[in-house]
Amino acid sequence: MPRTALRICPLCEATCGLTLTIAGAAVTGARGDREDVFSRGFICPKGAAFGALDSDPDRLRTPLVRRGGRLQEATWEEAFDTIAAAVPALVREYGPQAVGVVLGNPNVHTMAGALYPPLLLKALGTSNIFTASTLDQMPKHVSSGLLFGDPFAIPVPDLDRTDFLLLLGANPVESNGSLCTAPDFPGRLKALRARGGTLVVVDPRRTRTAKLADRHLAPRPGSDALLLAALAHTLIEEKLAAPGTLEEHTDGLGELAAALGSFTPEAVAPACDLPAAEIRTLARDLAAAPTAAVYARIGSCTVEYGTLASWLVDVLNILTGNLDRPGGALFPLSATAPAPRPAGPGKGFALGRWASRVSGHPEAKGELPIAALAEEIETPGDGRIRVLLAIAANPVLSAPDGDRLDRALAGLDFMVSVDPYLNETSRHAHVVLPPPPPSQSAHFDFAFNGFAVRNQARYSRAAIALEEGRMDECEIHARLILAVSGLHGSADPTGVDELAIGSALAKETAAAHSPLHGQDPARLAGLLTGESGPERRLDLMLRIGPYGDRFGVAAAETAAAADTTATTAADTAVGTAAGTAVDGLSLERLRAHPHGIDLGPLRPRLPGVLKTRSGRIELLPDPIAAELPRLRATLADRPAALVLVGRRHLRSNNSWLHNVPALTGGSNRCTLQVHPQDADRLGLTDGGRARITADGGSLEVPVEVTDTLRTGVVSLPHGWGHDRAGARLSVASATPGANVNQLLDGTRLDPLSGTAVLNGFPVALTPLP
Repeated sequence: MPRTALRICPLCEATCGLTLTIAGAAVTGARGDREDVFSRGFICPKGAAFGALDSDPDRLRTPLVRRGGRLQEATWEEAFDTIAAAVPALVREYGPQAVGVVLGNPNVHTMAGALYPPLLLKALGTSNIFTASTLDQMPKHVSSGLLFGDPFAIPVPDLDRTDFLLLLGANPVESNGSLCTAPDFPGRLKALRARGGTLVVVDPRRTRTAKLADRHLAPRPGSDALLLAALAHTLIEEKLAAPGTLEEHTDGLGELAAALGSFTPEAVAPACDLPAAEIRTLARDLAAAPTAAVYARIGSCTVEYGTLASWLVDVLNILTGNLDRPGGALFPLSATAPAPRPAGPGKGFALGRWASRVSGHPEAKGELPIAALAEEIETPGDGRIRVLLAIAANPVLSAPDGDRLDRALAGLDFMVSVDPYLNETSRHAHVVLPPPPPSQSAHFDFAFNGFAVRNQARYSRAAIALEEGRMDECEIHARLILAVSGLHGSADPTGVDELAIGSALAKETAAAHSPLHGQDPARLAGLLTGESGPERRLDLMLRIGPYGDRFGVAAAETAAAADTTATTAADTAVGTAAGTAVDGLSLERLRAHPHGIDLGPLRPRLPGVLKTRSGRIELLPDPIAAELPRLRATLADRPAALVLVGRRHLRSNNSWLHNVPALTGGSNRCTLQVHPQDADRLGLTDGGRARITADGGSLEVPVEVTDTLRTGVVSLPHGWGHDRAGARLSVASATPGANVNQLLDGTRLDPLSGTAVLNGFPVALTPLP
């Protein structure tokens, strides 16, 4: 008899609630959970294909260990024994910097990926940390760190209340949003217009999002920072800037006019290829809107001036008085975030605390550019990476110059991959540790709730019992930590969680501003509920978080008490679900509300959110000011004749969903889109083939002629290139596509964030017979 179970979808940042239909031990269907407090029944094709992904026959079921040069099935004990014998010995011989760690995008979609990598990095003691952030969002972390003192203090547009949304380099109708967690993003954009609001989309392509807009501007790719600077300049020049109460929390407003003085609409218009009058009109409309929000994503991040563009987004929100304001851009408050502390100076944020060994790339947020990974493996000398741990990462396809990285990985002394597939990267591993399908894992969105457009909390336990022979993903991570620490076989993996709990409680009870100050950590640990270490850790984070029950200590205190805002305690009290009041959050309370708990709309949080050394918004930090002259110099540059941008399909997510038949075909194809005028000029035909060449080499790709992008721009989607021997992706390899990042050699980076330039780089096209 079929049954149903609830599950939060882990396949993109929207985090929609699903209702799964289950027959035996198989997911036979998935539909939107209409009672979910956040997604209200919305579902996209990826969520509908949950069962197909879950039961993919190419998913690994047991660990693989390399023997005699070949990966062979092994037991879990054999896999961890192999790691424990290799990694600690190599660290003893070559030091901790001989180890590199790569964390991929799917880490933020699982509980294990959120809870354990920090413990793994601490155990290893290496500073060679690479993540997917330097392929997409690091510029936003850097700009937020410099402005607010916290790289995770990222304001999101208040989609449900704003009157005017300026959206740059983002296509949330197909991507479902990014650094803005919003189920049914398309519905929210339509609702904005239905209530009389205005949507302006800036994108060189006429995307599905752009088709919904009141106004679509198609500038030259890579010019986002110039356009945003001109908008800010206009607000200041025409005395339209009105920061309001933000002024009392902000340093640098006076210096901003001089810093942006050269970026007039007339000066930037040729580089942006937009009329100056249109830029001025946009600035005036932004200033005149009752409430407004500026939001920009990957198209404006993965360019040479991505950090400046990200900074200018918040500069505009500040100049118009829309930062930290309902209907503007606000800071979410996740249920598992640290409880807000009293306002005041913090530790601040610094760049370049160390640098990469070979090219001297400065770190950002503790990470090095993933574009530098290959050279760190290849180049001889002290600190050469000899051991690599790849956790849910496929940099051979996602990073620049995958061919070079492919060769470098083959020369490692030892590699571990935590991955459900034998893909283009994990095929190089000496040990592959496969997590179970998502139906057999519990889920809580630690990362994405910090970027959600409405505060809420939802938890789903495993929908299907763990299959015999599989290991829970959290236990895999815990055992991996013990193995690389030389403790495999002598320590219980549950001790990893208990150590994390003890450490967190010791810190909390020692903090003078905490309601738990002076309490006994051991006693509090004994009060935690949950049937596993991860659940106990979730319970702890909920209890000591901003909406938590504080173990009954000072339970009447709310987030407002420490946030020192004008928000009342009634406004910040924990919200309701299904009409039932919840007066303090814990795992037990959350489990009692299977469709989630609504914690209410986003609310003002300044100045409590600030962690700068001054305790104020630092509007013109030194690294930004030093970068502006370089941007100014581009005003005299001659633009390239043809540049490339990426694109995302609704049924795709980077490289890890191309093996699901239900998500292939149709518009989800790896084609080079070319405007008809460019096609005629270059001798290209729709359905024909072309050679595309750039810094890193050339590719042969099928051509799709379309007027949905502006002239001088071509588009090739990322995440493809499934044609390497040794991978086991039967569906993806049947239509492998081309790896767009092979066009790059890794030298094009945003210098402040180390992010690879994946958009707006020059290319040349040649028709093929």
